[in-house]
Amino acid sequence: MATVDTTANASDPPDPRTSTSTSTSTSAGPPPGSPLWPAGLAVLFTLTQLALVVPGSGLGWDEAVYVSQVGGNAPAAFFSAPRARGVSYLVAPVAAVTDSTTAIRVYLAVLSGAALWGALRAWRGILPASVLTAGGALFTGLWVTLFYGPRVMPNLWCAFGALAAVGFFLRFADGGRGGVAGRAALVALVGLGLTVAGVTLFRPGDGLWLVLPLGAAALLVPAWRRRAAVLTAVLAGGLALGALPWIAEAYAHYGGLAARLRRAGEIQGSLGWYLSVDDHARALAGRTLCRPCDVPWEHPFTAVWWFLLPAAVAAGTVAAFRAGRGAPALLATLTAAALAAPYLFTVGYAAPRFLLPAYALLAVPVGECAVSLLARVRPARRRAATALLAAVLLGHLAVQYAVLDRAVSNSRAVQAQFTNVATALHGLGVRPPCLVTGREYVLIGYYAGCSSRQPRGHDESITPDGIAAAARRMPVAVIVPAGAAPPGYARAWRSVRLPSAEGWEDYDVYVSPRTRR
Repeated sequence: MATVDTTANASDPPDPRTSTSTSTSTSAGPPPGSPLWPAGLAVLFTLTQLALVVPGSGLGWDEAVYVSQVGGNAPAAFFSAPRARGVSYLVAPVAAVTDSTTAIRVYLAVLSGAALWGALRAWRGILPASVLTAGGALFTGLWVTLFYGPRVMPNLWCAFGALAAVGFFLRFADGGRGGVAGRAALVALVGLGLTVAGVTLFRPGDGLWLVLPLGAAALLVPAWRRRAAVLTAVLAGGLALGALPWIAEAYAHYGGLAARLRRAGEIQGSLGWYLSVDDHARALAGRTLCRPCDVPWEHPFTAVWWFLLPAAVAAGTVAAFRAGRGAPALLATLTAAALAAPYLFTVGYAAPRFLLPAYALLAVPVGECAVSLLARVRPARRRAATALLAAVLLGHLAVQYAVLDRAVSNSRAVQAQFTNVATALHGLGVRPPCLVTGREYVLIGYYAGCSSRQPRGHDESITPDGIAAAARRMPVAVIVPAGAAPPGYARAWRSVRLPSAEGWEDYDVYVSPRTRR
């Protein structure tokens, strides 16, 4: 998500939040660091994705849905009520001209690096580059951040947008206390509106939970009340602008806003009070979706960093107050809590990507914690302390890499499995234009280049009679578990066992008579 450069030039007066004239900053704070550090981190983030994540990875179920809306390898899959089209718009420039998954992955890897740099740049002048780089490095070092960098999923883009939005908010809100003013204030205000709109366009719920704490802060913090009217108007306007396509689509295709919200809640599991904290801890072992999450807790050590995170956030916030930067750290923490709470306490399952916006914002106090740890060590012990911290971080990164490798291996297995299935279907005469229904119908349909439709369940978009009618016009493939009976309309169709790699469920395909060979 693009952000606007709001950095002040060298002739601007010093910012009292980061100026070395503040006694707490000079006595306890580190040097601010080079402004090029965040840019270097963004480049490293992109290169790591290109080396470790992009090669050989295939599109998953949700990705196939999003890509198919704007091009890709197959007609548009059914777009269920909870989904928003932001990520489809994001990949449209590439998906509209090529069905290459690798091209989409490379495009997103480069774009995510640029978005990381833009989000960190929104905080320049508010936090030292050393804090931004330390926090950003810890965030981008998580397996879930690297894994979703080049993937066609909305959560990481919400994370970058939320991080940038809080930075823009602070730049404008503090305008009367040494912050930006004049043209720079206008740029910050525009940046705030656009990033809020962007987050909402990708995930309307995340946009709402981003706006609520920022609006409350504008109204409740005495130093920010002078600009509260403008801030709340921009926050509300950005939310409305980002939600407009989702609302318009609700009335066009779902029977109205209330009906779409109700249907979205049903598909997501009838939202209510759930304690999903333990589910999220389990999912950190590499499960991209834990639903239902009644599985053994594999490899608990993969969640050690997660349980240490609250302590690091608390320590970093205290360090930030001592350095005169308490407000930014506290606002980032409270906004992160607002974004995380719905997924931790109202959704009855877990996916690590859900918490990416919260992790991005918590990088602010965690960065403060990391930098202050080294700054407070006596010079005589700094070398040993640095070595110890490096060893801990290397161990943490080793665990993250191991989980990332497992997740990427699963993605490559998806690519191999469904490419083989698509090849088998093509050999049976199921070629575009064609229709796939039944088990794994979205992925099989996408890889085979067919439409994907389902007569029941969350993605109900066709009737059995409609499928039978389609079979008179085009090849139709019905996928069922091996040995299971097909629907009534397909009982007389030819049955073939589909290829299946080790660890995959066996499926039979029933092919409409038109395509027999």
